[in-house]
Amino acid sequence: MRTVYLVSCVGMKKRGTHPAKDLYDSPWFKKARAYVERQGGPWYILSAKYGLLDPDEKIPPYEMTLNNMPAAERRAWARSVLEDLRRVIRPTDHIVFLAGQRYREYLIAEVRRVSSEVSVPMEGLGIGEQLAWLTQRTERSG
Repeated sequence: MRTVYLVSCVGMKKRGTHPAKDLYDSPWFKKARAYVERQGGPWYILSAKYGLLDPDEKIPPYEMTLNNMPAAERRAWARSVLEDLRRVIRPTDHIVFLAGQRYREYLIAEVRRVSSEVSVPMEGLGIGEQLAWLTQRTERSG
């Protein structure tokens, strides 16, 4: 079984056009990226503006979040992301969301219909707890 990771975008971004994996500049995103890259499976970014992003796709900075978007727009965003996901995931894939509630709310039930296993390992954790969870899994002593 292949594991595919979905990481949400963040508000902090570098200036200029960069591959998406390098554009997002928050401690949380950097730790989430380190975690998924250490796992070795494919990963994608859930972008409020661009939908499903390949980490190597070059994009300019933008200001958009699902957190203040009306529900109808979030549903439309989720439908668009799901269309893209159907092109890259398989029914046997394990899909791991490293994304907040707004990025999952209209997407996760549909992803569960497409993929055999879906998990949200940091569900219910506050941002500090998420940073600790990611740190524990990316930084090894010795």
